[in-house]
Formats: sequence, C-alpha cells, structure tokens
Amino acid sequence: MSRLAIPDADALLDERTRVLDHGFVRLVDYLGGDARIVQAARVSYGDGTRSVREDAALIDYLLRHAHTSPFEQVVLTYHLKMPIFVARQWMRHRTARANEVSGRYSVLPNEFYLPEPEQLRPQSRANKQGRGDTSVPEALQEKVLRLLRAGQESAYTEYEHVLEDGLARELARIHLPLSLYTEMYWQIDLHNLMHFLRLRMDAHAQYEIRAYGEALARCARAVAPLAYQAFEEHVLHGRRLSRSELSLLREALDEQRLHSALEASGMRASRRRELLDKLGLDEVQSSALRHATES
Repeated sequence: MSRLAIPDADALLDERTRVLDHGFVRLVDYLGGDARIVQAARVSYGDGTRSVREDAALIDYLLRHAHTSPFEQVVLTYHLKMPIFVARQWMRHRTARANEVSGRYSVLPNEFYLPEPEQLRPQSRANKQGRGDTSVPEALQEKVLRLLRAGQESAYTEYEHVLEDGLARELARIHLPLSLYTEMYWQIDLHNLMHFLRLRMDAHAQYEIRAYGEALARCARAVAPLAYQAFEEHVLHGRRLSRSELSLLREALDEQRLHSALEASGMRASRRRELLDKLGLDEVQSSALRHATES
C-alpha cells in the first residue's frame, strides 16, 4: 500500500491554527489514515478497503470494543507553541515523542501568555485544581493583568541584562516565569492522541490546554475522519459506568420502555444485543418479559 495522501489533511499541512495570544498548532506531517487502520485490522496486502460504509463499520467496531492497536498505525507530527505551564501538563502524556526548544542553547523570545479578562476567575469551590464559572470583578481583572505584565517585562529585562553580563543561558533562564512561550515538535499515534483528547478536551481540563486540544482534534479529524467520528461517538461523548452504577440503573430500568425505544431507534440487531449485554440484560428473557407484559 503506497503512502496515503488525504486531501483534507494535505490542506492543513503547515497551516498555523492560532491558539491563545501567541500560540499555535501546525500539522507538519502525517502517516496513514482510515484506510491504514482498516488494512492493519484485516492484515491484508491490498488497498485495505472494501467500501466506505464497511470501513466505517469496522472502525466503529474496533473502537467500540477497545481493539485499539490498528489506530496506532496512524501517526501525526505537530509543531506546537504554547506557554510553559501548558507544556508541563502536556508532558504528562508520555506515549509521544517530543523535542522542545532549549533555553540552554537558545535565547528565549520575549513572548508571554496573558489571559483574556473573562478567563480570570476565582478558585472553584467544587474543583480544588480548577477555576470557577464566573469572572472576577473588573477591578481585579485589571489588577491581575497589570501585575502579570509588569512581572513578565521585569523578568525578561533582567534575563537580557544577565545574558549581556556573560551569565550562561542555562542559568539566566531560571528567572523566567511559567507564562513564557515555548515550542516543540510532537509526534503521536492516533490511539494515544485520542487518549490525550479525551482528557484534555474534557470540561474539567484547564481552559488553556482545552484550546490546544480543539486545534489538535481538527487535524486528527482531517487525517482520519471515520476514526474521529467513532471517537466522538464512543469515547469523547460516551460515558463509562461502574458496577454499582450499573446495578442502580438496572433496578430503575423499565425494560418494556427500553425495548420500545430500541425498536423505534432503527439500531442494528447486533448493536441492540451489545447494549443489552452492557446493561446485564438477557435478550431472550427481556423479550419474553416484554411479550408477556403486552399480552
């Protein structure tokens, strides 16, 4: 199978998607796409496809049942620019390859992140690691932005002065704040990118990294649209239930109404069986119960 060329993905190559005030996400290269996932799953030597509908069904099945290794055949390489505090969260994802600009070798640019005023919010009372839902008063917004600007300007001026005095770059950089921008090349396979997006596009993730997640997702959608559609269906907007949660759900469930809804949904029989199995319901017994109730 020759290298896949995907028009929507090619159109994004080297296009910088702006994120925050000075940041960006740029798709540098990609390897594979939906057809490569299908080929890997079928372990064939042909073009790996039958029809778009069959390929979509297979990709959906694979992700639905957590058969994720074929998704690792698709690789995306990004060029990223982000504040250092975002990069430190980013590096928690250790299933990727990264090469970041080094302040030991280079003089770091005078670029710092300043939040938009509406993003300046109080500490959340429900989430110990996040901000609340409402903005702080305008006077406090102005104060915080003034302090941030002053601190950033002062830190960078002093950074330049000690460099001019001959101090080593690796020492001069330690005075710079976490709001300074950094850059990296970041390469990751689609399976692990989906894991990143599931966590970093979640409403509980910090706003700044969510903004980058949305830009990454745009590229992933272009490279593997069928896979991304399955990801949205089963992972991004899906939910997992614990054993005790399932037990409570089964106790409260009206099986007759459930079956009526299933029949009206047009869902394939195989998918209906999967849903009943997830709920711990036997299809034969449930069907008999329904017919007995109806009669």
